Amino acid sequence: MSTPTLLRSAQETARLCAAAMWATDLASQGLGIEILAVGPGTATLAMTLTERMTNGHGSAHGGFIFALADSAFAFACNTYDERTVAAHCSITFLRPGTCGGRLVAVAREVARLGRSGIYDVAVTQDDVVIAQFRGHSRTIGGAVIAPPAGAPEE
Repeated sequence: MSTPTLLRSAQETARLCAAAMWATDLASQGLGIEILAVGPGTATLAMTLTERMTNGHGSAHGGFIFALADSAFAFACNTYDERTVAAHCSITFLRPGTCGGRLVAVAREVARLGRSGIYDVAVTQDDVVIAQFRGHSRTIGGAVIAPPAGAPEE
């Protein structure tokens, strides 16, 4: 039997939301992204840069760095069991990522009010920030965690 939302801790809700999203997030899975940690309004994800992720200069293609940051943002803003999407995102590339390097994206909630939120994501390689991402979220309604089959409405 599933724990009702009101009896679940915020950390357990975040964990269950991440598991539910991960189950169908084929984009993040396909890029080799890993979830390292989630909590209310936070997420830490990682990815190793492969040769296929490099650009014409031999450094990480910005689109892959953005994809990792965007995934961390998505997992962070969906930790409250309310379906939430990106309304606007921007990224500043500070340093190049290198092939074979492991990128870590740490997302944290800056503000959340009503249906809107702002999240910052720092992307690092070897503990050096290589990109800074800011995402604006919008809650669209509905739960992230599916109720168990046959469960009564809460």
